[in-house]
Amino acid sequence: MNNIKNIAIILASGQGSRFGTKMPKQFVPLAGKPVLQYTIEAFENAKNIDEIIIATKEEYIAFVNEIVSSQGYKKVRQVIAGGRQRFESSYLALLSIKEEEAKLLIHDAVRPFISEKIIDNYIKALDVYRAVDVVVDAVDTIVRVKDDLIQEIPDRKFFKRSQTPQAFKKSLLREAFELFFKDADGEASDDCGIVAKYLPSEKIGIVQGEERNFKITRIEDIYLAESLIKAGDGE
Repeated sequence: MNNIKNIAIILASGQGSRFGTKMPKQFVPLAGKPVLQYTIEAFENAKNIDEIIIATKEEYIAFVNEIVSSQGYKKVRQVIAGGRQRFESSYLALLSIKEEEAKLLIHDAVRPFISEKIIDNYIKALDVYRAVDVVVDAVDTIVRVKDDLIQEIPDRKFFKRSQTPQAFKKSLLREAFELFFKDADGEASDDCGIVAKYLPSEKIGIVQGEERNFKITRIEDIYLAESLIKAGDGE
């Protein structure tokens, strides 16, 4: 079991409706390269990642394959059609993995500055836990609201902001998805949410994240990302 593969799953199927462009944000140019290309390179260059699977919109599969081919990426195992929702893309990628067991790192394509340090810490953490999330401190006060009124101001020291990757042993994630799909009313925000809801006794470990591992959500984030690259902090 010590020789199981470390597989990165890059989710690149989002439409990015809040981004304000016709092209999905994972393909928008960032300092001369598509955002997705930076994300692929982060895992391609990570020494402990064995393979990469990319789930994207069906109409962009050829475009992603062209990026992979032109850049000579060796670790990209396959590019598959993702689903309409995030969990569908994760599940389709899960089904494409033939190995009985693997360490899976599921990452947003639009977080291009994932570091090798976080990747390595994930892989180590999966020797202790079967599910792991990466988190950063909540720097702002958190409030719970209802009907436009504050109901509670919890102590923020107990709260973290979740990033990606989210990492799992394949067998655990498969079990969680099986239970999820049996629930006719099942809803999912992300993969850790599915594990937490359907396997509540499973301990989900955490890895400390980094502020630069932010998600490109709005057009202003592209300007921030370009500034990091120009300063040498995004390499």
